[in-house]
Amino acid sequence: MRALTWIGWIVTGLMAALMLLSAVPDVLRIPDALLVFTRLGYPPYLLLFLGTAKILGVAAVLVPGVPRIKEWAFAGLTFDVTGALYSHLSIGDPPDAWMPAAVALALVSGSYVSYRMRQGRERASTNGEPSPYRSAA
Repeated sequence: MRALTWIGWIVTGLMAALMLLSAVPDVLRIPDALLVFTRLGYPPYLLLFLGTAKILGVAAVLVPGVPRIKEWAFAGLTFDVTGALYSHLSIGDPPDAWMPAAVALALVSGSYVSYRMRQGRERASTNGEPSPYRSAA
């Protein structure tokens, strides 16, 4: 059980690093990021929004507690990388262009599965008592 926790945090750390490395050029509006974004057919003003959303999503995933916010953050990160992967595939980009999005999708998925497994173990360790973070309804 301890090994699963370590593996989960390693996957989460890799996911966070990759998402932050992809968000910083967006927020800073690096010319190469802008070039890729416009080649995919998106308006330049969306770059700052998506970069900021990725940074906030990573922060929400890494901060302890706030499970409902984490769920939304995982969903948002999944939408982001799925959209990126679809966009690259739709215009016929080669694998070196879309592979980072595919890796990011795998890491976000792995991190989410790990998070849910940790939640389940924590709930089981409280002898079946309901989590204070989830409503009974």
